[in-house]
This record gives sequence, C-alpha cells and structure tokens, in this order.
Amino acid sequence: MGDQPRNDLAAIQRRKLALYGWMLMAPSLALLSLFAFYPAIATFFGSLFTRGTTRRPSSFAGFENYLDLFADPTFWTVAGNNLIYAGVTIPVSIIFALIMALWANAHIPARSFVRSAYFTPTILPMIAAANLWLFFYTPDLGIIDRITGFFGAEPTNWLGQPETALAAVIIVTIWKEAGFFMIFYLAALQTIPPDLREAARIEGAGRWTYTRRVLLPLLMPTTIFVFVNALINSIKLIDHLFILTKGGPNNASKLILYWIWEMAFAYFDRPHAAAMTMMVLLVLGIVAIVQFRLVEKRTHYR
Repeated sequence: MGDQPRNDLAAIQRRKLALYGWMLMAPSLALLSLFAFYPAIATFFGSLFTRGTTRRPSSFAGFENYLDLFADPTFWTVAGNNLIYAGVTIPVSIIFALIMALWANAHIPARSFVRSAYFTPTILPMIAAANLWLFFYTPDLGIIDRITGFFGAEPTNWLGQPETALAAVIIVTIWKEAGFFMIFYLAALQTIPPDLREAARIEGAGRWTYTRRVLLPLLMPTTIFVFVNALINSIKLIDHLFILTKGGPNNASKLILYWIWEMAFAYFDRPHAAAMTMMVLLVLGIVAIVQFRLVEKRTHYR
C-alpha cells in the first residue's frame, strides 16, 4: 500500500514534465503550423484541382497536374538547368569557401582585410549583386569584353545566348555564396586544437597529409551543414534571374523556383505551380532523410 502514493506522485511529475515540454514547444509549433505545415497542406490540396475561371470553376483532377508537368518539355529543360546549376554551384562554392577559410585563418599580413574582402559579396543583396555583374556581362561595354578585347576576341552576349547564359548566372551565385560559407569553415577551423598540427609534424606528416587525414575529417560536419544550405539555395535563389536573364533565352537559364513563380503569378496557373512546389518539397524531404539517417552518422571524426 505504501508504494501507491509514490507511484501516483511519479505519474503526476511525469504529467507535469510533459506539460512543461508541450508549453515550451507551443510557440515553435504555432509558428511551424502557421508558416510551414498549413501552407504545405494547402499547396498539396491546391495541386489536386484544375485551374478555375469565372465561367468554369475548378474541379478535382487528382494527379493530372503532375502528369501534365512530366509531359511538358519545359519541365525537363528547367529540371536539367537546375541540376546543372546545383551540380556546379554546390561543389565549387564549397571548395572556394574552404580555400578562402584556410587562407583567412593563416597567419598572413592584413588578415582582417582579407576576411572582410571575402565576406563583402555576402552583405550585398542579390538584386544589387546582379546589377553589379551587369557591368561585367554587358556586350562590348562590359568589363569582360573589354578585357578579352585586348586579346582580339569578339564581343560576346554572355546573358543573351543559350550557350553562356546559365554559366553566367552560376558564376554570380558562386561569387555571392562562397564568402558566406567561408564564415562557417573559418569558425570550425578556429575550434581545432593547434596541438593536432604539432603532433602531425612530430609524426612526420606533411601539409597535404595533415589536411587530408586530420583537417578534412574534422571539418566534415561543417561540410555537411554547408552542403545542405547550398542545396537549398540552389533551389530558392531566383532574385538574380529577374535582373540578369529572366530565365532566357529560350528557357536556357530558367530555374525551378523562377518557373513556379512564372506559372503562379505571370500565367495564373496556380494548380500546376502547386504541383511543382510539392515535387520540390518531396525532393528536399528525401535529401533531409538521407542526411539525418545516413550521412550524419558518418560525418564525425573517430
């Protein structure tokens, strides 16, 4: 009989702790429900209906909007553009960010100035950065054509031809993002004990061996974090497209989010835009699962 009051007291304590936990989670749950869960659910249901007009209201279409996207050649063009865009900007930005962080972390003259110079593009809004790069890409008058003109090269419409438009957009993104990712690598480098470098030197390890066997494994959690951010940015960045190419010429530089905006607000085809949005969320969800279930378990140095 004496155990019953203790069990009741323990149950009350567990309920109190559970209540405290829900109270602490309530603000975050409210914000997520308002700005993440509800919009995602509403978008999913919106993708299952046809586009309505004043004469013909929308009707349930099932997954017909998704099938229409797969049958649209523009979908495959835009998806291919985004794959190329992500496949180039993500690794190149990470490599440049790591190189800049290693240099900015070294004992060099004017180290603070170097760090500020690398980080300056990150401070600029993407619209301002795109307008700045227009001075580089303008045919015949831009800085690039002025430099290549000294070597006898003909002026090139970098943003107006399909062969170079996407590459020009990619260069702007790398220039803008590398300095931002450098900050994370720089912070991670400053947490690595200097004793490891001294121990490696005593063992006879050179700079490359130390970097490959010690430094890069220790930076792997930061690399995964930067990779996920770079992947998200490769899908969500569209500001510079409004200034540089508007997705042209002939969809050569059009990316997924710009196409979604175009369908929803330029062509008022919101059901297909909602379907495309759900596919993007599905891909990002798969990437998140792979990161947390598989990759993150192998990132820590042992």
